[in-house]
Amino acid sequence: MPKMKIALLSIFILIVISCVNVPVSYANAAEPPSILIIVPNAPKDLEISIGPDKIKARRIDKVIESYFTFYRYDLQSSDYTVTVTTSGNSFEITMDTPPRSYNNIYTLDLNNKIMTPGKSLSRSISLPSLRIILTLVIEAIIFYLFGYRKKKSWLVFLSVNLCTLGVLNIILNVNSNPLNSYIVFTLIFLEIVVFIIEMIMFLVFVKEHGRSLAFLYVIVANVASLFAGGYLITHLPV
Repeated sequence: MPKMKIALLSIFILIVISCVNVPVSYANAAEPPSILIIVPNAPKDLEISIGPDKIKARRIDKVIESYFTFYRYDLQSSDYTVTVTTSGNSFEITMDTPPRSYNNIYTLDLNNKIMTPGKSLSRSISLPSLRIILTLVIEAIIFYLFGYRKKKSWLVFLSVNLCTLGVLNIILNVNSNPLNSYIVFTLIFLEIVVFIIEMIMFLVFVKEHGRSLAFLYVIVANVASLFAGGYLITHLPV
């Protein structure tokens, strides 16, 4: 494929990416100390309150789960009894230990009426896997459009991307709070590290076309990955 066509294709891809649903960011202070309750597939009428004064949680809906948040300045009592109300019925859960960390995350199992500290194991596996698959599909389409067809090129592509995307999403999943307003900055920093690693690996091991094409591919693919990651973080749970 002529270099001019590749250059035009790259410019077109970058323009499309930059125009499709760019996440909005807000300049604001860091989140105050909080209690966050994750509820998978939460009913629309679900309400969660805490303490004797029944302070209601702030609700944020994502694609497959909802976040119910209490901030420390809302809690005027040391009573951390959680009241869950849905479909006209309610039940109470008493926390075994008061929350002590800056950001406290719990997962509520509505069916079994159990609330456990931290994120569920299934969530910690399924969400990073989903982000990896979606990002990998985007980068694979770009790789194909750049004219790479040989089996060896695709083996390098899969090996490098599975490693870098896997590590990136594991770090995001382990070290992030779903309400953390600085997670996009973490994503940008990690994408820079990934860009350097992929640049080295593709320039050394992908020989199907010249180095200039491999260099251009890595730039376009990582810009696409950055925008895709920002979009997924905005719309999917973290």
